[in-house]
Amino acid sequence: MDLTLLYRGPLASCDYDCPYCPFAKRRDTPGQLRADRAALERFTDWAAARTEDGLSVLFTPWGEGLVRSWYRRAVVRLSRLPHVRRVAVQTNLSCRTDWLSEADPDTVALWCTYHPGQTPYDRFLAKTHDLAARGVRFSVGVVGLPEHLEHARRLRADLPARVYLWVNAAEGHTYTDEEAAPWTALDPLFPYSRHPHRSAGLPCRTGESVVSVDGDGTVRRCHFVRAELGNLYDDSFRTALRPRACPLASCDCHIGYVHLETLPLYDVFAGGVLERIPADVPSADLPVLLDAPRRS
Repeated sequence: MDLTLLYRGPLASCDYDCPYCPFAKRRDTPGQLRADRAALERFTDWAAARTEDGLSVLFTPWGEGLVRSWYRRAVVRLSRLPHVRRVAVQTNLSCRTDWLSEADPDTVALWCTYHPGQTPYDRFLAKTHDLAARGVRFSVGVVGLPEHLEHARRLRADLPARVYLWVNAAEGHTYTDEEAAPWTALDPLFPYSRHPHRSAGLPCRTGESVVSVDGDGTVRRCHFVRAELGNLYDDSFRTALRPRACPLASCDCHIGYVHLETLPLYDVFAGGVLERIPADVPSADLPVLLDAPRRS
């Protein structure tokens, strides 16, 4: 079986204090960190033992995982397993990058977010160039707030041309066509993020070939649908895997709507769905989605 797992353990602490994030500068207690470490190691052990499956893993922690040694070890370990096709992680890239020399560059990938004001620009940029020099697959993105536009333009100019710069529509922010234009000039795929996507009753790969897993091993179809499919560790989830329609009215997060079968994003991101890397450098003549409702 080919299976994609989005893992989110109990870790909720972050070393940044972004004003648009509810987990900014949150501190986990030592006990909470121990529990997160144990949960991640249990998950990694499970993945290592599932040699009969082809696995792809995306770590989507609420906090910043790669500043924790157990996340770095998990990424390295999984990347070196022959039945793991991809292991990717969302990160603010505040961690060092030398540990990636131990990972398999053909399997590991990073989804990096630049947060202006949280880290010196030159430090962040230097790390992206180090990733490129190491041959690590990665994308870089920003939240599309007006005050981030000039930072994003500078970043696009300084990143290697082959590195995709993505832009996430800011939560609760409505973009006029005029406001969206400069973001689309930077990221021709921004129209997919600009509007939420109608999803009710539409086919989605989540719940069939893509699932969400929490620290206790509870399996759900995705992070945004709370209904449980079973548990990872007793294999009870497998009998629930099947094609199914989305029960929600709309989906406005990339890690959710990328799996909608009504969108062409598996073709757009072929080979890089988890790390958000398009198959080809996106161009400005990509079609805009006209059927998506505007954000309210």
